Amino acid sequence: VQLQASGGGLVQPGGSLRLSCAASGNIFSNNAMGWYRQTPGKQRELVAAITSGGITHYADSVKGRFTISRDNAKNTVYLQMNSLKPEDTAVYYCNTDPGPWYSNGMDYWGKGTLVTVSS
Repeated sequence: VQLQASGGGLVQPGGSLRLSCAASGNIFSNNAMGWYRQTPGKQRELVAAITSGGITHYADSVKGRFTISRDNAKNTVYLQMNSLKPEDTAVYYCNTDPGPWYSNGMDYWGKGTLVTVSS
């Protein structure tokens, strides 16, 4: 079982980042996938999702700035983030939508990636 997000970092307001998430085939195949984010003291929120057929959905807070995509041959989901704002600062995770993936008797989130938007 694997969900490994990467591509985060420090970026100035207005900048861009592209996140990637490699997933195990049993998680990725035929499932809608989503990008979630979490900041300290707040509940994890879904910011973007994509079905296995490519239909997308975005939270209002990121609509028009973020683009989710997937490569079914590589079991990978991407999040292109443009026009980043300080309030986008969070740890970003990928998972199924709805999530999380349930494995070995517990919720599985995998490794997230930290995005920091600051000047």
